Amino acid sequence: MLEVFTYRPEHTARLLLVVFHGMHSDADNYRDRARRLADGIGAIVVAPRFAPPRFTVAYYQRGGVAPEGVFVPPGRRTVDLIAPLVAWAEAACACPRLPHALLGHSAGGQFLSRVAAFAPTGATRYVIANPSTWVLPSAQAAVPYGFAGTPDAEATLRAYLALPVTVLLGTEDTGTSNLSSEPEAVAQGATRFERGHKTFAKAKAAAVALGCPFGWRLAEVPGIGHDSAGMFDSPQAAAALG
Repeated sequence: MLEVFTYRPEHTARLLLVVFHGMHSDADNYRDRARRLADGIGAIVVAPRFAPPRFTVAYYQRGGVAPEGVFVPPGRRTVDLIAPLVAWAEAACACPRLPHALLGHSAGGQFLSRVAAFAPTGATRYVIANPSTWVLPSAQAAVPYGFAGTPDAEATLRAYLALPVTVLLGTEDTGTSNLSSEPEAVAQGATRFERGHKTFAKAKAAAVALGCPFGWRLAEVPGIGHDSAGMFDSPQAAAALG
């Protein structure tokens, strides 16, 4: 069972927006920070809370995909909770055919990267903002930082590259506070801004090498650091979800 915080705009909603919180498990604050964005794009906000002790880094940020270093099959992972959450939200708001989009910032961006890679939900947009780590577009990097160790790495990678993912980066997110520092994370770059750029470039190159569709976009939010409110209030976030 998950605790879920919601917001419904005054006008008719055209989108269900699932928002994933940062490392402090403050889903209520993330719901509130997304209200202006939701009003602008006509979205119902659903913000689930993934809190310790149940949801450690291995089970939230890394999605529960390989908590012991070995790939876990679908059905028993944190990422597998999102599809039923979306179905619940559609029923709860009596909007069974409402399209949904997913937005994650910081730790929530790390989680959303794993959702996109290993348990895609049919979302119209995956907006991954300022995460410390990514699932790299690589069949050589080990899960949960890549696709090595999954049953069909190349097919799963191709599907990941085709998704409508927006890499949303604050141009001033160049600090190291709470930045993931395990070797796999450090190998992705020195800062969140650098890691996002390098991951996008790798994804674009991988799509060319594989000859597969590429659905990703890169957007920068000028003057914003590691700040969820600043990211959510940006025109770049609205455009990514539009």
